[in-house]
Amino acid sequence: MPKRESNLREALILAGIEEINQHGVTGFSIRRVAEACNVSCAAPYRHFQDKNGLIAAIIDYVNDQWAIRQEEIVSHCSDSLREQIIEISVGYIRFLMEKPFYRAVLMLKDEEFDNLYHKKRTQFGSLSQTLEAALFASSGLDEDTWKRKLMIVRSLIFGVVFLFDAGEFEYNDKTMEYVRFTINREFEIF
Repeated sequence: MPKRESNLREALILAGIEEINQHGVTGFSIRRVAEACNVSCAAPYRHFQDKNGLIAAIIDYVNDQWAIRQEEIVSHCSDSLREQIIEISVGYIRFLMEKPFYRAVLMLKDEEFDNLYHKKRTQFGSLSQTLEAALFASSGLDEDTWKRKLMIVRSLIFGVVFLFDAGEFEYNDKTMEYVRFTINREFEIF
């Protein structure tokens, strides 16, 4: 794909992210996405089959951005699965805070779309899920205890993002250390 076409495709994806933020999936308009990119209404169809194809590409794009960030995080960690999971969890909060416009994509809910593209949405946490499965296998914990710990950590991640957004806690390094401490405590037995 020529660079200009590649740039237009990415511009359409980025405009699509903004469209989801403003109008959700139900109100998503390819026409508005095209207008935001100053291209004809037909231009998006040279890159995406239809609305769902563009939304699927948006999910892929956000997945790719998070995958790049996860790889960066893991590359700076020791070989400790526990440390990697803790840092990915903290990194996910930072990702959601620094890229708030991605949140609407990650949280989008549309029954028709979910049935078609459920697999794409579950790929978002594939590296962290792989690390979690490896840590669980080496932990000796029973499955219920492990699931409880993961639920606590995931609830903390999304809860902290909500608290930051609501202004109940300041998003800063000190608060992120509280988060790291709390997540670490869930995995102290390893």
